[in-house]
Amino acid sequence: MPDDETQTQTQAQIQTLDRGAASRGATVRTPAARSAAPLLPGAAEAPAPWLLRLIAVGLVLAALNLRPAITSLGALLEEVREGLHMSGSVAGVLTSVPPLCFALFGVMAPRLARRFGAGSVVCAGMAAIAVGLVIRPYIGSTAGFLAASALALMGIAVSNILMPVIVKRWFPDRVGTMTGLYSMALALGTALAAAVTVPLTGAMGGNWQSGLAIWAGLAALAVLPWIILVRDRTPAPGQAASGQSASGRASSGQSASGQAGPGQSAATGKGTDSGRTASGTVAAAARPADAPGLRITRSRTAWGLACFFGLQATAAYITMGWMPQIFRDAGVPAGTAGVLLAVTMAMGVPLAFVIPRVAGRLKQQGPIVVVLGLCGLIGYGGLFLAPAAGAWAWALLLGIANCAFPLALTMIGMRSRTGAGVVRLSAFAQSTGYLLSIPGPLLVGVLYQHSGGWGLPIALMAGLMIPQMVAGVLAGRDRTIEDEC
Repeated sequence: MPDDETQTQTQAQIQTLDRGAASRGATVRTPAARSAAPLLPGAAEAPAPWLLRLIAVGLVLAALNLRPAITSLGALLEEVREGLHMSGSVAGVLTSVPPLCFALFGVMAPRLARRFGAGSVVCAGMAAIAVGLVIRPYIGSTAGFLAASALALMGIAVSNILMPVIVKRWFPDRVGTMTGLYSMALALGTALAAAVTVPLTGAMGGNWQSGLAIWAGLAALAVLPWIILVRDRTPAPGQAASGQSASGRASSGQSASGQAGPGQSAATGKGTDSGRTASGTVAAAARPADAPGLRITRSRTAWGLACFFGLQATAAYITMGWMPQIFRDAGVPAGTAGVLLAVTMAMGVPLAFVIPRVAGRLKQQGPIVVVLGLCGLIGYGGLFLAPAAGAWAWALLLGIANCAFPLALTMIGMRSRTGAGVVRLSAFAQSTGYLLSIPGPLLVGVLYQHSGGWGLPIALMAGLMIPQMVAGVLAGRDRTIEDEC
């Protein structure tokens, strides 16, 4: 332990940093939270600024790659169907593959992160996306196309789960801001792929294979910062560089790992990540601790989050997979239909940054859930009544409704007091949610093929907004899973 003079100096530095953080609008850790971070020899007070910037760049690049595999396909779905001789039902299966893969492979993410470190898993995930995207257009069969898509989606699935973990680990005082940043990048990547895939395909001679494969380059670029991060040996904030776990514990409601107490919110960054065992690498720094005794299936909040996540994912994947086709069948040109999908996805760029910050300041997020749901109901109603005449308005409204995704991610961070709890809740809510969302896109394809129009599929989409709002209000209550498990 350092002597009293060193402790005094260090505490003065912390107070100075807190004052600076407050002047920038950042959340300041409470004295109780700091008391859970004993000063050990060799403890890492803060990582180098360049390292945090590199982690932020890695998060943004990874987020940019979490949806182009899906929205680029939606923009060229008609060409892919013709090229691979798919029926409407088989195309429905294709649009159901993303949530299926997210559910199956997302379950593996916490175990892989504990074994290899979250940074290493995300790095491998970006590599899997690159390989899957570059080979899937050229396999020449529906089965091969599905298999290569599954490889890319496996990389997306594990990265989906681990983004909140890395944010909470490296930016404990800026969870809402960093969640908004990578959610905004995710929306940007989604919109970019939807908007430019058709023009790029036309520029490359109208070859849909090239139009899909080009997105592998963005994934390959995202691998680079994660390779550097995996090799770096700087411990995360609050970790002891010596590899020893903190021996001191705060006695006033703080957990042994230094997490926030019952009254503190993960989304606002209160609490501390100190007192954990250092792993020696950036990749291992984000390894989640176990949460013994936490039976998450007993939590109504966890189930509410899972249902909310699943229903918003259903709406999102139906939109990404089928909305361009809805507009094309209404007489909208293919290029314009892709731009309309891009507009829908682009709404998430500003709102994905704003909504988490607003949600983090509210005790209950139910009002935001209801507003987003009403936008979805109006958008689907317009799509049913006048799909071509009001196309731009419906695209905007559905884009607002699709911002339930960053809200769900924010609520995951707010509904647990500990980092280990966030990992468990993230894995449960996303994996269960994606399982629940699998039938939606498939059912839309079947209804479209057998009814010969979009009336029944759009009615289904609108009807699902009601249970989504109910589940979201339940998940948005001011409580944590630890209170219920």
